[in-house]
Amino acid sequence: MSSYSGEGAQAMLHSERRTDAVLLDALIEAEPDNILIPKVVRGLLAHRRKGTWRNTQENVFALVALGHYFDVFEATEPDFVSRVWLGEQYAGEQVYKGRSAERQHLNIPMSVVLEGEPKKNLVLQKEGEGRLYYRLGMVYAPKDLALDPLERGFDVSRKYIAVDDPADLSEDGDGRYHVALGATIRVELSMTSRSRRYFVALVDKLPAGFEPLNPAFATTSALETASAMQGSWANRWFEHQNLRDERAEAFTSLLWEGTYTYSYLVRATTAGEFVVPPPKAEEMYAPETFGRGASWRVVVE
Repeated sequence: MSSYSGEGAQAMLHSERRTDAVLLDALIEAEPDNILIPKVVRGLLAHRRKGTWRNTQENVFALVALGHYFDVFEATEPDFVSRVWLGEQYAGEQVYKGRSAERQHLNIPMSVVLEGEPKKNLVLQKEGEGRLYYRLGMVYAPKDLALDPLERGFDVSRKYIAVDDPADLSEDGDGRYHVALGATIRVELSMTSRSRRYFVALVDKLPAGFEPLNPAFATTSALETASAMQGSWANRWFEHQNLRDERAEAFTSLLWEGTYTYSYLVRATTAGEFVVPPPKAEEMYAPETFGRGASWRVVVE
């Protein structure tokens, strides 16, 4: 949810999170069956930083609304059994008795998922009193190393730019790049999100023939550091970054709608032909919201 804040809104102690809390409280009172209620609750909880919201007004209104939610939807102490079926096959069950913050996991092997009919229903049943919260997810690995871009919440792309000499880099046009041995390359990642996202990780894995140039190391020159950071301070969306031996990572706890860029430098240190995995963005605690670019091949010569 969002709200309009015109001139003088600060005098009214306005904030979007406080507005969300007021609306949540009103929805619980007026329309307790409204499907927006659990979404607003998740949004409020996701905006916490170190367990609190931005100020005392947000803390008060959020806690009042969440307390109202608890009184209405979680008044009954859990005492139930949840069961899961995949198609006609019984997958397992879990008993819940009393209140607890622990999470229970049920894993179904992919070999079982692929058995029999190509399409199966996944059925969840709850028997007893109390409220059940659950999440369904699938972890898989592609069979083919040649991957096309895929958008499931994020649109991600990558670009290579020669830093010292344009002749150091060329492309065949089919995702196959030729890079001069010893050349410095600037990697530019672009990430677009059409919705507000939380706890986002942008990860770009390097081909084995590249090494990142980390500006934190004394061996990386000031000129190289400046080239890597070009334009990033004007749109520094990330809160933390890692330049590891085999990948570059950028993280943020809150990402608003829009298009963002991230760049870093690498050097081609080893001759040969290498696979370049696709860049990927995802919500770390909701990984079904993700996006990837295309995989490439790089020839260092």
